[in-house]
Amino acid sequence: MASAMKLKYCILIYMVGAMLSLVATSCLKNDIPYPVIEAQFLSLTVDGQSAPATIDAANRVVTVHLREQVDIKRVNITDYKVTEDAVLLGEIRGLIDLSRDCLVTLSIYQDYKWRITADQPIERYFSVEGQVGEAIIDEPARRMVAYVPKNLGNSAVKVKTLKIGPADVTTMEPDLTGQTVNFSSPKRVQVKYHDQEKQWTLYVETTDVAVDLSRVDAWTNVAWAYGTAQEGKDNGFEYRKTGTEEWTRVPEAWLTVNGGSFSACIRKLEAGTSYEVRAYSDTSYSPATTVTTETTQTIPNLSFDDWWLDGKVWCPWAEGGTSTWDTGNKGATTLGDSNSVPSTDTWNGKPGYSAELNTKFVGIGIVGKLAAGNIFTGEYRKTDGTNGILGFGRPFTGRPTRLRGHFKYNCVNISHSSDDNYKYLLGRPDTMSIYIALTNWSEPYEIRTRPSNRQLFDKDDPSVIAYGEFTLGETVASWTDFAIDIDYRRTNEKPTHVVIVVSASKYGDFFTGGRGGALGGDDVGLDWGV
Repeated sequence: MASAMKLKYCILIYMVGAMLSLVATSCLKNDIPYPVIEAQFLSLTVDGQSAPATIDAANRVVTVHLREQVDIKRVNITDYKVTEDAVLLGEIRGLIDLSRDCLVTLSIYQDYKWRITADQPIERYFSVEGQVGEAIIDEPARRMVAYVPKNLGNSAVKVKTLKIGPADVTTMEPDLTGQTVNFSSPKRVQVKYHDQEKQWTLYVETTDVAVDLSRVDAWTNVAWAYGTAQEGKDNGFEYRKTGTEEWTRVPEAWLTVNGGSFSACIRKLEAGTSYEVRAYSDTSYSPATTVTTETTQTIPNLSFDDWWLDGKVWCPWAEGGTSTWDTGNKGATTLGDSNSVPSTDTWNGKPGYSAELNTKFVGIGIVGKLAAGNIFTGEYRKTDGTNGILGFGRPFTGRPTRLRGHFKYNCVNISHSSDDNYKYLLGRPDTMSIYIALTNWSEPYEIRTRPSNRQLFDKDDPSVIAYGEFTLGETVASWTDFAIDIDYRRTNEKPTHVVIVVSASKYGDFFTGGRGGALGGDDVGLDWGV
């Protein structure tokens, strides 16, 4: 009996203890953190877009690029994609007013505020007969100013062209196109498009400057000259080495004329040399400007001769040396061997190495992903799962005019794609890609290939000063020369970084390409003249 009572007492004590423990536990704070998965926009599509929307994940901004005819107050959003499991609070499909920024919230464990904004450049121009230079377009003040020679005056000026609003949807009152107008006083024009109505003011002013040398941008073996004078006259440029007597006239083939503005690429100059340049119009000359051409710059290991093996990873620089190039090998080797490797197959048969870039499916069975062989100027920073985080670009301030080298390519059909947007390419020939970009960055640009927070290089970004690309979707079995002309968008701006990317599969960033494709590259170089 005593033992039974003791047993009941023990059970009672245990139950009370368990209940107290349960109560205490229920009062504890849940300190388990939520997963760190940031909700992001991956894409956003609208009717009338001029280019895919730009996703700035760092600042949480989506920029929609609109054609000029689109009513910015009635933009039709047709689709969008966000991080998996993320939720958009509210609905944005349909008509939306983007004349001002739209703020939205994405939620996944916590809320993230995003801003949707619109970029809608409108082409505007104003030209008159006998014009000197290009008209000044002052959008904030809604004014246009054209100049004519003082001897012509501005009391009877024929308007050649006039465009103030978006094409096809704009009316102007009055429409002065083709009219002879007295511009002794400014002329006001009412501009209407969609539900907007604005007043612009047109001016034609006189100038006694017969010819003006606006600026000269001196590179290494070329210089870009810009001038203004009355249209229809014999306009151009002359140049000479500083300290010499004879002027050389720029050939007509080097000139580009646009009404009263003209420019030229002055070629075959010597590097690190002082020159004088002047503009002329008939028998009138501008004061001369003195400029000094730049010297050439080198990029280490353009020959692809320097490699070393770090574990399973082939690194495209000398062991113990400073890296300029890198590859995506570190990401690929999480599931397989290096797919960007040195090869003794050189373009000229001489001892040394070339770069052999292979597109492979890395993994076990069907578990894995496609990895495109590549080499780029920059660094592989770290691996994010089986994805890579890269730093694109190396410091560089030169302004070359061409990227050249040698390549061979084994083209196969695209066999794999991990991105729904590119699955339509399956079965089609893969495409190799070589490109160069000169940029204005404060630091190397971070590339992220993970779909949930993907950030890739955009050749159309305003920070890209110059760009050139070579792509091919067919087999080239033997070593062949390639040359890529570099297109400069601004000739007066020096770059801060250079990006050169050589890839066996153009859409490798989207894990899309042909298993077994291979690209060889060797002895890449830069040209500095035209």
